Amino acid sequence: MQVPLLDLRQQHAALREELREAVGRVLDSQQFILGREVRRLEEELAAYTGAAHAVGCGSGSDALLLALLALDAGAGAEVVTTPFTFFATAGAVARAGARPVFADIDPVTYNIDPAKMDAAVTRRTRALMPVHLYGQCAEMTGVMRVAAERGLPVVEDAAQAIGASDEAGRAGALGAAGCFSFYPTKNLGAAGEAGLVTTNDPALAERLRRLRVHGGATEYHHDEVGFNSRLDTLQAAVLRVKLPHLDRWSDARRERADTYNRLIEEAGLAEFVTPPHIRPGARHIFHQYVIRVHGARRDALTEHLKAGGVGTKIYYPVPLHLQPCFAYLGHREGDFPESERAARETLALPMFPELTARQQEYVVETLRRFFLA
Repeated sequence: MQVPLLDLRQQHAALREELREAVGRVLDSQQFILGREVRRLEEELAAYTGAAHAVGCGSGSDALLLALLALDAGAGAEVVTTPFTFFATAGAVARAGARPVFADIDPVTYNIDPAKMDAAVTRRTRALMPVHLYGQCAEMTGVMRVAAERGLPVVEDAAQAIGASDEAGRAGALGAAGCFSFYPTKNLGAAGEAGLVTTNDPALAERLRRLRVHGGATEYHHDEVGFNSRLDTLQAAVLRVKLPHLDRWSDARRERADTYNRLIEEAGLAEFVTPPHIRPGARHIFHQYVIRVHGARRDALTEHLKAGGVGTKIYYPVPLHLQPCFAYLGHREGDFPESERAARETLALPMFPELTARQQEYVVETLRRFFLA
Protein backbone atom coordinates (compact mmCIF):
# COMPACT_ATOMS: atom_id res chain seq x y z
CA MET A 1 0.00 0.00 0.00
CA GLN A 2 1.12 3.57 -0.72
CA VAL A 3 0.17 6.12 1.94
CA PRO A 4 1.27 9.68 1.10
CA LEU A 5 2.24 12.15 3.78
CA LEU A 6 -0.36 14.52 2.33
CA ASP A 7 -2.90 14.18 -0.48
CA LEU A 8 -4.62 17.32 -1.79
CA ARG A 9 -6.21 15.68 -4.81
CA GLN A 10 -9.28 14.42 -2.97
CA GLN A 11 -9.93 17.80 -1.36
CA HIS A 12 -9.71 19.64 -4.66
CA ALA A 13 -11.76 17.04 -6.56
CA ALA A 14 -14.67 17.52 -4.16
CA LEU A 15 -14.56 21.31 -4.65
CA ARG A 16 -13.69 21.35 -8.34
CA GLU A 17 -16.79 23.12 -9.66
CA GLU A 18 -16.86 25.69 -6.85
CA LEU A 19 -13.20 26.47 -7.42
CA ARG A 20 -13.69 26.84 -11.16
CA GLU A 21 -16.62 29.18 -10.59
CA ALA A 22 -14.61 31.28 -8.14
CA VAL A 23 -11.65 31.58 -10.52
CA GLY A 24 -13.99 32.44 -13.37
CA ARG A 25 -15.60 35.14 -11.26
CA VAL A 26 -12.21 36.78 -10.73
CA LEU A 27 -11.30 36.52 -14.40
CA ASP A 28 -14.59 38.18 -15.34
CA SER A 29 -14.05 40.97 -12.79
CA GLN A 30 -10.48 41.68 -14.01
CA GLN A 31 -9.61 42.63 -10.41
CA PHE A 32 -6.50 40.53 -9.86
CA ILE A 33 -4.88 42.39 -6.95
CA LEU A 34 -6.65 43.40 -3.71
CA GLY A 35 -10.07 43.09 -5.29
CA ARG A 36 -13.49 42.46 -3.75
CA GLU A 37 -12.63 38.82 -3.03
CA VAL A 38 -9.69 39.94 -0.89
CA ARG A 39 -11.85 42.31 1.14
CA ARG A 40 -14.46 39.62 1.71
CA LEU A 41 -11.84 37.06 2.70
CA GLU A 42 -10.32 39.51 5.17
CA GLU A 43 -13.74 40.06 6.75
CA GLU A 44 -14.45 36.33 6.92
CA LEU A 45 -11.07 35.45 8.42
CA ALA A 46 -11.29 38.25 10.97
CA ALA A 47 -14.61 36.76 12.09
CA TYR A 48 -13.23 33.21 12.03
CA THR A 49 -10.18 34.00 14.15
CA GLY A 50 -12.00 36.37 16.48
CA ALA A 51 -9.73 39.29 15.59
CA ALA A 52 -11.04 42.76 14.83
CA HIS A 53 -8.99 43.18 11.64
CA ALA A 54 -7.35 40.96 9.01
CA VAL A 55 -4.89 42.13 6.36
CA GLY A 56 -4.10 39.83 3.44
CA CYS A 57 -0.57 39.66 2.06
CA GLY A 58 1.65 37.68 -0.29
CA SER A 59 2.76 34.83 1.99
CA GLY A 60 3.09 33.66 5.56
CA SER A 61 6.73 34.78 5.54
CA ASP A 62 5.64 38.26 4.49
CA ALA A 63 2.98 38.26 7.22
CA LEU A 64 5.70 37.84 9.85
CA LEU A 65 7.86 40.54 8.30
CA LEU A 66 4.95 42.98 7.99
CA ALA A 67 3.96 42.45 11.62
CA LEU A 68 7.49 43.09 12.87
CA LEU A 69 7.90 46.22 10.74
CA ALA A 70 4.51 47.55 11.81
CA LEU A 71 5.56 47.10 15.45
CA ASP A 72 8.94 48.81 14.85
CA ALA A 73 10.82 45.63 15.76
CA GLY A 74 13.54 46.31 13.21
CA ALA A 75 17.10 47.62 13.21
CA GLY A 76 18.76 47.37 16.61
CA ALA A 77 15.92 45.35 18.12
CA GLU A 78 15.84 41.81 19.48
CA VAL A 79 12.94 39.42 19.02
CA VAL A 80 12.65 36.36 21.25
CA THR A 81 11.48 33.22 19.48
CA THR A 82 12.05 29.46 19.24
CA PRO A 83 14.89 27.72 17.41
CA PHE A 84 12.64 24.72 16.66
CA THR A 85 10.44 25.95 13.84
CA PHE A 86 10.37 26.58 10.10
CA PHE A 87 13.06 28.97 8.89
CA ALA A 88 10.64 31.81 8.06
CA THR A 89 10.12 32.60 11.74
CA ALA A 90 13.66 33.74 12.47
CA GLY A 91 14.21 34.65 8.83
CA ALA A 92 11.57 37.38 9.13
CA VAL A 93 13.31 38.75 12.23
CA ALA A 94 16.59 38.99 10.35
CA ARG A 95 14.94 40.49 7.26
CA ALA A 96 13.37 43.17 9.45
CA GLY A 97 16.89 44.10 10.57
CA ALA A 98 16.43 42.71 14.09
CA ARG A 99 18.37 40.01 15.93
CA PRO A 100 16.73 36.65 16.64
CA VAL A 101 17.14 35.63 20.28
CA PHE A 102 16.25 32.01 20.90
CA ALA A 103 14.60 30.35 23.88
CA ASP A 104 14.31 26.58 24.18
CA ILE A 105 11.12 24.54 23.88
CA ASP A 106 8.93 22.49 26.17
CA PRO A 107 9.96 18.89 25.32
CA VAL A 108 6.35 17.67 25.57
CA THR A 109 4.61 20.11 23.23
CA TYR A 110 7.66 21.27 21.18
CA ASN A 111 6.45 24.84 21.63
CA ILE A 112 8.49 27.62 23.24
CA ASP A 113 8.81 27.49 27.03
CA PRO A 114 7.43 30.77 28.50
CA ALA A 115 9.88 30.69 31.41
CA LYS A 116 12.83 30.37 29.04
CA MET A 117 11.33 33.09 26.85
CA ASP A 118 11.18 35.39 29.87
CA ALA A 119 14.81 34.64 30.73
CA ALA A 120 15.87 35.59 27.17
CA VAL A 121 14.39 39.12 27.32
CA THR A 122 16.88 41.99 27.46
CA ARG A 123 16.60 45.77 27.35
CA ARG A 124 16.84 45.52 23.54
CA THR A 125 13.88 43.15 23.17
CA ARG A 126 11.06 44.68 21.14
CA ALA A 127 8.76 41.70 20.57
CA LEU A 128 8.04 38.11 21.53
CA MET A 129 7.29 35.63 18.75
CA PRO A 130 5.86 32.29 19.90
CA VAL A 131 5.11 29.65 17.25
CA HIS A 132 2.01 27.47 17.37
CA LEU A 133 3.86 24.42 16.09
CA TYR A 134 2.22 21.52 14.25
CA GLY A 135 -1.25 22.98 14.91
CA GLN A 136 -1.22 23.43 18.69
CA CYS A 137 -1.07 26.81 20.40
CA ALA A 138 1.97 27.69 22.42
CA GLU A 139 1.23 28.07 26.12
CA MET A 140 -0.22 31.53 25.55
CA THR A 141 -1.33 32.22 29.11
CA GLY A 142 2.32 32.09 30.13
CA VAL A 143 3.51 33.97 27.04
CA MET A 144 1.00 36.77 27.55
CA ARG A 145 1.96 37.00 31.22
CA VAL A 146 5.59 37.54 30.21
CA ALA A 147 4.49 40.11 27.62
CA ALA A 148 2.41 42.04 30.16
CA GLU A 149 5.15 42.03 32.79
CA ARG A 150 7.80 43.09 30.28
CA GLY A 151 5.64 45.55 28.34
CA LEU A 152 6.27 43.79 25.02
CA PRO A 153 4.02 43.04 22.02
CA VAL A 154 3.43 39.44 20.97
CA VAL A 155 3.55 38.36 17.33
CA GLU A 156 1.92 34.93 17.00
CA ASP A 157 3.40 32.74 14.28
CA ALA A 158 0.17 30.89 13.60
CA ALA A 159 1.18 29.68 10.14
CA GLN A 160 0.38 26.07 11.06
CA ALA A 161 -2.51 26.73 13.43
CA ILE A 162 -5.54 28.37 11.86
CA GLY A 163 -8.52 27.28 13.97
CA ALA A 164 -6.40 26.14 16.91
CA SER A 165 -7.17 27.48 20.39
CA ASP A 166 -6.43 27.06 24.07
CA GLU A 167 -7.75 28.45 27.32
CA ALA A 168 -6.41 31.89 26.39
CA GLY A 169 -8.40 32.05 23.14
CA ARG A 170 -8.05 31.36 19.43
CA ALA A 171 -4.75 31.44 17.56
CA GLY A 172 -4.11 34.79 15.93
CA ALA A 173 -6.36 36.88 18.18
CA LEU A 174 -4.28 36.80 21.36
CA GLY A 175 -1.22 38.93 20.68
CA ALA A 176 -0.64 42.29 19.01
CA ALA A 177 -0.59 40.45 15.66
CA GLY A 178 -1.23 36.95 14.37
CA CYS A 179 0.47 35.68 11.22
CA PHE A 180 -0.99 33.00 8.96
CA SER A 181 0.25 31.11 5.92
CA PHE A 182 -1.99 29.70 3.21
CA TYR A 183 0.74 27.75 1.45
CA PRO A 184 -1.01 24.93 -0.46
CA THR A 185 -0.12 22.24 2.10
CA LYS A 186 -1.60 24.15 5.06
CA ASN A 187 -4.95 23.12 6.58
CA LEU A 188 -6.43 26.08 4.71
CA GLY A 189 -4.33 26.17 1.57
CA ALA A 190 -4.36 28.44 -1.46
CA ALA A 191 -3.43 27.48 -5.02
CA GLY A 192 -0.10 29.22 -4.55
CA GLU A 193 1.40 31.67 -2.05
CA ALA A 194 -0.83 33.71 0.29
CA GLY A 195 -0.74 35.02 3.86
CA LEU A 196 -2.61 37.15 6.37
CA VAL A 197 -2.01 39.24 9.49
CA THR A 198 -4.71 39.62 12.15
CA THR A 199 -4.85 42.28 14.86
CA ASN A 200 -7.24 43.94 17.27
CA ASP A 201 -5.51 47.32 16.90
CA PRO A 202 -7.06 49.52 14.17
CA ALA A 203 -3.96 51.73 13.91
CA LEU A 204 -1.74 48.68 13.47
CA ALA A 205 -4.12 47.29 10.82
CA GLU A 206 -3.93 50.55 8.90
CA ARG A 207 -0.14 50.54 9.02
CA LEU A 208 -0.05 46.93 7.82
CA ARG A 209 -2.23 47.91 4.85
CA ARG A 210 0.21 50.69 3.97
CA LEU A 211 3.31 48.57 4.37
CA ARG A 212 1.99 45.86 2.04
CA VAL A 213 1.73 48.42 -0.82
CA HIS A 214 5.15 50.07 -0.56
CA GLY A 215 4.21 52.14 2.48
CA GLY A 216 1.61 54.32 0.76
CA ALA A 217 -2.03 54.77 1.74
CA THR A 218 -2.70 56.11 -1.77
CA GLU A 219 -0.89 55.44 -5.03
CA TYR A 220 2.34 57.42 -5.52
CA HIS A 221 2.23 58.90 -2.00
CA HIS A 222 4.43 57.05 0.49
CA ASP A 223 4.44 57.71 4.23
CA GLU A 224 7.21 55.18 4.82
CA VAL A 225 9.19 52.53 2.98
CA GLY A 226 7.19 49.33 2.68
CA PHE A 227 7.32 46.58 0.09
CA ASN A 228 5.07 44.74 -2.33
CA SER A 229 3.08 42.03 -0.58
CA ARG A 230 -0.42 42.20 -1.95
CA LEU A 231 -2.74 39.19 -1.81
CA ASP A 232 -3.75 37.95 -5.25
CA THR A 233 -7.50 38.06 -5.78
CA LEU A 234 -7.42 34.59 -7.34
CA GLN A 235 -5.93 33.17 -4.16
CA ALA A 236 -8.52 34.94 -2.03
CA ALA A 237 -11.30 33.44 -4.15
CA VAL A 238 -9.88 29.94 -3.74
CA LEU A 239 -9.54 30.41 0.02
CA ARG A 240 -13.13 31.64 0.31
CA VAL A 241 -14.34 28.41 -1.28
CA LYS A 242 -12.35 26.36 1.21
CA LEU A 243 -12.94 28.33 4.42
CA PRO A 244 -16.47 26.99 5.11
CA HIS A 245 -15.01 23.45 5.13
CA LEU A 246 -12.07 24.22 7.43
CA ASP A 247 -13.61 23.21 10.75
CA ARG A 248 -14.85 19.93 9.28
CA TRP A 249 -11.38 19.19 7.92
CA SER A 250 -9.76 20.08 11.24
CA ASP A 251 -12.19 17.81 13.11
CA ALA A 252 -11.32 15.01 10.69
CA ARG A 253 -7.63 15.53 11.41
CA ARG A 254 -8.33 15.37 15.14
CA GLU A 255 -10.26 12.13 14.68
CA ARG A 256 -7.40 10.62 12.74
CA ALA A 257 -4.96 11.68 15.44
CA ASP A 258 -7.15 9.86 17.98
CA THR A 259 -7.10 6.79 15.73
CA TYR A 260 -3.30 6.87 15.48
CA ASN A 261 -3.04 7.18 19.27
CA ARG A 262 -5.31 4.17 19.78
CA LEU A 263 -3.57 2.04 17.15
CA ILE A 264 -0.11 2.86 18.53
CA GLU A 265 -1.23 1.86 22.03
CA GLU A 266 -2.92 -1.34 20.82
CA ALA A 267 0.19 -2.31 18.83
CA GLY A 268 2.33 -2.13 21.97
CA LEU A 269 4.49 0.68 20.59
CA ALA A 270 4.29 3.08 23.54
CA GLU A 271 7.80 2.20 24.73
CA PHE A 272 9.22 2.95 21.28
CA VAL A 273 7.38 6.11 20.19
CA THR A 274 5.58 8.97 21.91
CA PRO A 275 2.44 10.31 20.19
CA PRO A 276 1.68 14.06 20.20
CA HIS A 277 0.68 15.58 23.52
CA ILE A 278 -2.43 17.77 23.66
CA ARG A 279 -2.37 20.34 26.43
CA PRO A 280 -5.51 20.47 28.62
CA GLY A 281 -8.00 22.93 27.18
CA ALA A 282 -6.26 23.07 23.79
CA ARG A 283 -7.85 22.50 20.40
CA HIS A 284 -5.03 20.95 18.37
CA ILE A 285 -5.83 21.02 14.65
CA PHE A 286 -3.00 18.63 13.65
CA HIS A 287 -1.39 20.35 10.74
CA GLN A 288 1.13 17.58 11.36
CA TYR A 289 0.97 14.39 13.40
CA VAL A 290 4.47 14.16 14.85
CA ILE A 291 5.81 11.30 16.97
CA ARG A 292 8.99 11.16 19.02
CA VAL A 293 11.11 8.07 18.27
CA HIS A 294 13.08 6.69 21.20
CA GLY A 295 16.55 5.18 21.17
CA ALA A 296 18.28 6.99 18.30
CA ARG A 297 16.32 4.98 15.72
CA ARG A 298 14.46 7.80 13.97
CA ASP A 299 16.50 7.82 10.77
CA ALA A 300 16.37 4.04 10.38
CA LEU A 301 12.60 4.14 10.95
CA THR A 302 12.27 6.85 8.33
CA GLU A 303 13.91 4.64 5.70
CA HIS A 304 11.80 1.65 6.78
CA LEU A 305 8.58 3.64 6.35
CA LYS A 306 9.65 4.94 2.95
CA ALA A 307 10.50 1.41 1.82
CA GLY A 308 7.03 0.35 2.93
CA GLY A 309 5.32 3.07 0.89
CA VAL A 310 4.54 5.33 3.86
CA GLY A 311 5.15 9.03 3.36
CA THR A 312 7.03 10.73 6.15
CA LYS A 313 9.05 13.87 6.81
CA ILE A 314 11.25 15.37 9.50
CA TYR A 315 10.09 18.77 10.80
CA TYR A 316 12.80 20.07 11.46
CA PRO A 317 16.18 18.28 11.17
CA VAL A 318 18.43 21.28 11.98
CA PRO A 319 17.34 23.78 14.64
CA LEU A 320 17.71 27.39 13.63
CA HIS A 321 20.54 28.27 16.02
CA LEU A 322 22.73 25.72 14.18
CA GLN A 323 21.90 26.95 10.67
CA PRO A 324 24.95 28.40 8.84
CA CYS A 325 23.17 31.69 8.10
CA PHE A 326 22.78 32.33 11.83
CA ALA A 327 26.39 31.53 12.73
CA TYR A 328 26.87 35.22 13.53
CA LEU A 329 24.68 34.72 16.61
CA GLY A 330 27.49 32.64 18.11
CA HIS A 331 25.52 29.58 19.19
CA ARG A 332 26.94 26.09 19.57
CA GLU A 333 25.50 22.62 19.78
CA GLY A 334 24.16 22.12 23.27
CA ASP A 335 22.87 25.68 23.71
CA PHE A 336 19.23 24.61 23.29
CA PRO A 337 19.21 20.92 24.18
CA GLU A 338 15.47 20.25 23.93
CA SER A 339 15.27 21.76 20.45
CA GLU A 340 18.28 19.72 19.38
CA ARG A 341 16.80 16.52 20.84
CA ALA A 342 13.50 17.15 19.07
CA ALA A 343 15.38 17.67 15.80
CA ARG A 344 17.00 14.23 16.25
CA GLU A 345 13.92 12.31 17.38
CA THR A 346 10.72 13.67 15.79
CA LEU A 347 9.02 12.29 12.70
CA ALA A 348 5.74 13.18 10.95
CA LEU A 349 3.31 10.46 9.87
CA PRO A 350 0.69 10.83 7.10
CA MET A 351 -2.04 13.27 8.09
CA PHE A 352 -4.86 14.70 6.00
CA PRO A 353 -8.66 14.73 6.39
CA GLU A 354 -9.31 12.01 3.80
CA LEU A 355 -6.85 9.52 5.35
CA THR A 356 -8.70 6.20 5.67
CA ALA A 357 -8.78 3.83 8.63
CA ARG A 358 -7.19 1.14 6.46
CA GLN A 359 -4.33 3.47 5.55
CA GLN A 360 -3.75 4.32 9.21
CA GLU A 361 -3.78 0.66 10.17
CA TYR A 362 -1.16 0.02 7.49
CA VAL A 363 1.02 2.89 8.76
CA VAL A 364 0.95 1.59 12.33
CA GLU A 365 1.49 -2.01 11.21
CA THR A 366 4.56 -0.79 9.31
CA LEU A 367 5.75 0.86 12.51
CA ARG A 368 5.12 -2.36 14.43
CA ARG A 369 7.14 -4.43 11.96
CA PHE A 370 10.13 -2.13 12.48
CA PHE A 371 10.11 -2.32 16.27
CA LEU A 372 8.64 -5.75 17.02
CA ALA A 373 9.09 -8.02 14.03
